[in-house]
Amino acid sequence: MEPDVNPTPRAAEETVLSGSPSPDAPAKAKAAHGETAWETVRSLLVVLVGVLCFRTFVAEATVIPTGSMEKTIMVGDHLFLNKLLYGPQLPYTPWRIPPIRTVHRQEIVAFHYPLNPSTMFVKRVIGIGGDVVRVSDKRVFVNGKPLGEPYVEYQYPNMLPLRDNFPPSLAQIETLPAAWGLDPTWAREMPNAIKDDGLHVPPGYLFVMGDNRDNSWDSRFWGFVPESDVVGEPLFVFWSYDAPSRDWMDEGLRGRLEFDASILWNFLKRTRWSRTGKSF
Repeated sequence: MEPDVNPTPRAAEETVLSGSPSPDAPAKAKAAHGETAWETVRSLLVVLVGVLCFRTFVAEATVIPTGSMEKTIMVGDHLFLNKLLYGPQLPYTPWRIPPIRTVHRQEIVAFHYPLNPSTMFVKRVIGIGGDVVRVSDKRVFVNGKPLGEPYVEYQYPNMLPLRDNFPPSLAQIETLPAAWGLDPTWAREMPNAIKDDGLHVPPGYLFVMGDNRDNSWDSRFWGFVPESDVVGEPLFVFWSYDAPSRDWMDEGLRGRLEFDASILWNFLKRTRWSRTGKSF
């Protein structure tokens, strides 16, 4: 007897259950594979957009390469900056989101260095628009009153004009040596802001200084910071690594590779674990 050409429904069901693929199984498998791949790509895009939005509008990581803010912020501290408060700029546009708040005196802020906007500086705000700033024998006065500064560090006992007595007299400005770091443009503009009671901070600008007063290149040497240049304020330290400024600031390829290798080798030993999570 010849075998049945068309098996009965029961036979067909047994064939499928025994492991033989159904006619449309390859198409279903291909469709399922395509959906999975797209979902993966879509998830990666969502994560990428989320990270970019977070970095642009909420917080950004930065490293402190110099000791101008010690002992408040150490060389090698890696910080998260809160950018949302001061109106972050929309990428590739001149527009900014309206700021939630204004900068307050004695806050620590990160800003674009006025003489080189591609560089980020972190300093403490000493005077805001309308304030009168004066430094006498290392002591800071704002609007005629001494400013309480428990965070300040001093390295040298000697007194220098510009650094420890500010603003200098008009006659001194012309004689200050260039080796002291006085910016020529600021030397020409500073007299316009000097009056008998001190340096007058114009509206919309900030006068900033480092907490390490004897080792800080700040508004005393190069002038005011536009409020619009403020990027954010430090939130907390997420990692701190003990290495000198020259290592963090070395932009040569060989130096960077050697430093990165050193970090990998000494990560556990030179990480300042006690500073992790320090807030400001």
